[in-house]
Amino acid sequence: MSLNSTQELPATSLDQLFAKLGSEKRAALIGFMPAGFPTQEGCIEIIKAMIDGGVDAVEIGFPYSDPVMDGPVIQAASEQSLRQGTKARDVMEIVGAVSSLAPTLIMTYWNPIERYGVEKFVSDLVSQGGSGTITPDLTVEESAQWIESTNDHGANRVFVVALSTSPDRLVRVAEASTGFIYAASLMGVTGTRTSMSAGARDLVERIRAVTSKPVAVGLGVSTPEQAREVASYADGVIVGSAFIKAIAESASHEEALHRVKELAQSLSAAIKEEAMNR
Repeated sequence: MSLNSTQELPATSLDQLFAKLGSEKRAALIGFMPAGFPTQEGCIEIIKAMIDGGVDAVEIGFPYSDPVMDGPVIQAASEQSLRQGTKARDVMEIVGAVSSLAPTLIMTYWNPIERYGVEKFVSDLVSQGGSGTITPDLTVEESAQWIESTNDHGANRVFVVALSTSPDRLVRVAEASTGFIYAASLMGVTGTRTSMSAGARDLVERIRAVTSKPVAVGLGVSTPEQAREVASYADGVIVGSAFIKAIAESASHEEALHRVKELAQSLSAAIKEEAMNR
């Protein structure tokens, strides 16, 4: 089976979301939250607050002990989750609790998937209503089993491209991805930034030159101004560290829920304003 083959599959809720927002010429707001942070139940409530505030789709991070792509904010949240005993079944439970409210993906390094069992991971994800998985450290050269399993279960598989990705690799990643392509906006790790990388727009243009699939930009988006800027050239705006910071800086869970919803509202409003002004 070719690594680049993407057989015709039933549309997931994520596919449907991008089709709907594409017809409206609006970018999707995608919110990230590590599973089990600040607690298992608290995480579910936080994600629901994000969705209530205007987040269109959700990434649930699978806490991992060696998160090479994650910045200090996400690392600290993941470490707290692991210390509290978050397991793979807890990640799947959170997917099941929120997937009826918004398209839901798991973002995870490959090692936890392998430990869980590739086929079982995809099967359990889909059974919980999940749309797919983002795998930042899985290369297309090593993804034959992953492609087969996600095709078999009708799940999206999202690969990550960076500013340094070569033209040939860009084509291969774009062909192997379904749902959307994750464009890492800068060289480095996740985290809030005061300004967006000038290379992010160029990277999206390079991706668009080889595919018509949706492109979402992450790493560094944290303010309404940045969200508005990214929404002007990408199909999705991914925000993670800013939500986690809002929780970490809150004096209570109630305050965290309020701040998370408020942040989602401001980001969503900026994206919708950009669409209206086109």
